[in-house]
Amino acid sequence: MIKTVLVVGASGYVGSHLVPELANSGYQVKATGRSLKLLQKRGWSNINNIELIELDLGLKTDLAPILEDVDAVFFLVHGMAHGHDFIEYELEVARHFSLGLSKSNVQRVIYLGALQPDSGHSKHLAARKATGEILRESGKIVTELRSGIIIGPGSAAYEVMRDFVYHLPIMLTPKWVRSRNSPIALRNLLFYLTELLHFLPSRHQILDVAGPEPLTYSQQMKLLAKQMGKNIRIVPLPFLSPKLAAQWLRVITSVPTDIAKALIGGLQHDLTAHSEAIEALIPQYLLTYDESVEEALAHEEEVVRSEIWGFDPDALARWNKGYGYYPKHAGYTLKTDASAEDLWNQVTQIGGKRGYFYANYLWRIREWLDALCGGNAMKRTPKLEGPLKLGDHIDSWKVINIKKNHFLSLLFGMKAPGLGRLEFTIEDHGDHRTIDIRAWWHPAGFMGLLYWFAMMPAHLFIFRGMTYALVKACKAQGEQGKTLTQ
Repeated sequence: MIKTVLVVGASGYVGSHLVPELANSGYQVKATGRSLKLLQKRGWSNINNIELIELDLGLKTDLAPILEDVDAVFFLVHGMAHGHDFIEYELEVARHFSLGLSKSNVQRVIYLGALQPDSGHSKHLAARKATGEILRESGKIVTELRSGIIIGPGSAAYEVMRDFVYHLPIMLTPKWVRSRNSPIALRNLLFYLTELLHFLPSRHQILDVAGPEPLTYSQQMKLLAKQMGKNIRIVPLPFLSPKLAAQWLRVITSVPTDIAKALIGGLQHDLTAHSEAIEALIPQYLLTYDESVEEALAHEEEVVRSEIWGFDPDALARWNKGYGYYPKHAGYTLKTDASAEDLWNQVTQIGGKRGYFYANYLWRIREWLDALCGGNAMKRTPKLEGPLKLGDHIDSWKVINIKKNHFLSLLFGMKAPGLGRLEFTIEDHGDHRTIDIRAWWHPAGFMGLLYWFAMMPAHLFIFRGMTYALVKACKAQGEQGKTLTQ
C-alpha cells in the first residue's frame, strides 16, 4: 500500500499542482525542489503531511535519507530552464537519481515524459525518452506517462500560444503551426497521475495521455482567440528557422527564454498520442480543448493572487486576463561590502523629496506623462512617521511585500498597458552582499509589449545607476555588476 510519496521537481509546473492533490488525498508527501525558498512560497510549510526538502540533483546529493521510507516516486524533473546545455544536465541528474533508486526500497516510479514525434528528431523530446530509459535501469518498476501540451495557466507551451494570440493582431509564425499535437487539460493529467498510485504493475509501462481531440497549433490558437473574443490572422513563414523562431518568441512571449528555445524543437513535429490503454485503465471525462481553455482562463488570476503580489487587493482589482501570464523583467545586480542593514536603510528612503537615488529627472518626466494621461502620479502621498510597512504608499507606488533587510516590492501605480512592480532584493552572502533592483511587467497585449521595450533602455540605465548610488550612500564599494533581462 502506498503511504509516503516523493515528488521530485515539486516546484515545477505539474509538481506544484500535484503536491496539494496528493496531500488532500491523504498521502504523506515529500516535496523536493532546487530552492527551499521557492517551495515555501507555495504555502505548504504549515501542512502537516507535506515535508519540504531542498534538492539539487546536479550536486550529486546523497539520496538515501530522502528516499528512506518512500513507497512511490513521481519524477517530474526536466532541464529546460537550465540553459543551453540542458539536455546533458537532464540526463546526468536522471542517472544520479536512478542510481539512488537502485539502492532504495521504493516500490514504484511514475515518470512524466513527452510524446514522441511521428517522424523527425527533436533533441528535447529525445532527452525525455532517454530519461525514462535511464530510470528503468534502476531496477524499479517505472510507469512512464507521455504527454503533449498541457492546457492550464502557467503551462509553457500553452502560454506561448496564448501570448501570440493576445499580443499580435497578425501572427507571423514558424511553419510548425501546421504540426499536430494531442493537448490534455491539466485537471485530466493530474487525475491520471494520482489514480496510478492505486495500481501496482508487475512490469514497466509506457502510456500516452491526451485529451479527446488532436489539433494543429494553428487550430489551437484560433480556438484560443475565439474564447478570448479576438480576431486573428496566422501567417506561417517557411524561412523562420527554429533558431530565428526562438528569438522571435523572446520578443513576443514572456515565457522564459531557455524554456521557449527548448520547446521550439518539439513544436515543429507531429505528436500523435495512442491513449487507449490508459483510458481503459483509468476512465474519466476528458475535457475538450475549448473546455480546457475556458477552465485555464478562469484560473489565470491566480498568478496575482499569490505571495509574489502580497495578495494585494489593488493588484487583484487591476489584473486583467489580457495580461501576459509570465512577466517581462529587467534589472541590475551589484556586489558590495555594504551591510544589509545599511543597504536597507537607504532602500526604505526611496521616493518623496529624496527621489529615486539616480536620474530623478527621468522619474519626474514619467510622472508628468502619467498626469497628461489622466493619472495621479503628481499627487504625492506624504510619508508616514516610523518604519516603512506593508500597505504604505510611496508617491504613486504601494508597498505590497516587505521583509526587513532583505526585500521590498512596490506595486506600479501609474497608467500603462499592463501590471508591474519594482523590487529591491538584498542578499547576504557572508563575505559580501548583493543588491538587485528589478522591474517586473505583465504586458497587456501588443501595446503592453511596445511600452516594455520602449522603457527597457531607461530601466537598464536607471537601475544600474541606482544600485551604485545606494552603495555609495552606504559609504561602501560596489563591484561585479550584472544586467539581466527577459
